[in-house]
Amino acid sequence: MSSNTRTHAAVPRSRRALLRTAVAGTAAAGAGLALGAALPASAAPRDADAESAGRVTTPAQALRRLAAGNQRWRTQRQEHPHESAYLRRRLVEGQQPFAVVLGCVDSRVPPELVFDQGLGDLLTVRSAGEVLDEAVLGSIAYGVLELRVPLVLVLAHQSCGAVAAAVHADETGEPLPARIRYLADQIRPSIDHGQQGDARVDATINAHVREVRRRLAAEPDLAGKVAAGELAVVAARYELRDQQVRTLS
Repeated sequence: MSSNTRTHAAVPRSRRALLRTAVAGTAAAGAGLALGAALPASAAPRDADAESAGRVTTPAQALRRLAAGNQRWRTQRQEHPHESAYLRRRLVEGQQPFAVVLGCVDSRVPPELVFDQGLGDLLTVRSAGEVLDEAVLGSIAYGVLELRVPLVLVLAHQSCGAVAAAVHADETGEPLPARIRYLADQIRPSIDHGQQGDARVDATINAHVREVRRRLAAEPDLAGKVAAGELAVVAARYELRDQQVRTLS
């Protein structure tokens, strides 16, 4: 959720200050692996025939495709794939996305752009701070069970306003609007009290996305597929500074 959302004049000064400063960025992510190895640009589909090529069926294939797209995005070499008239007609008959991306609602982190993907590629589910609820869980389960998607990527991001708000409320006891309080309550168990200031927010972003990943992997609808190697649930983080996605162990 964007941390520079405009707030009403009646909002307490401390909360306004929080929302203004969160966008300035927190410390960079801790240890994390780059999201797979970048593929050569020549490997990406460029025409209608390529767009209708074979389906991605394994978690490793899906991660490589996301990695290649993120490499194109952050090096300003986007291809905007899978937008042709041919593909649009073919998609009328159905969809076969290769990954579910659970991301934040933040306007700076749209998954289709961050991974340079096109129509029919990603099943995108977004909630502030990647918070889980029944609608989010049902949407992810639909992608896995009905569309047989082999990868669920939980995508956190630097300077998450939802996490910053949760940390601030925990520290100060300042009341939040009811709907935002629900988000903060879901994030609060992941707050890293061993850190201070911006470092606490940053560490909590990582801890929370890992916890969401853990909960998803344990979901009864998903756990069997994870155990069988048919599905991977991966935690990752997008850095606003360099536009790179890194997986988190």
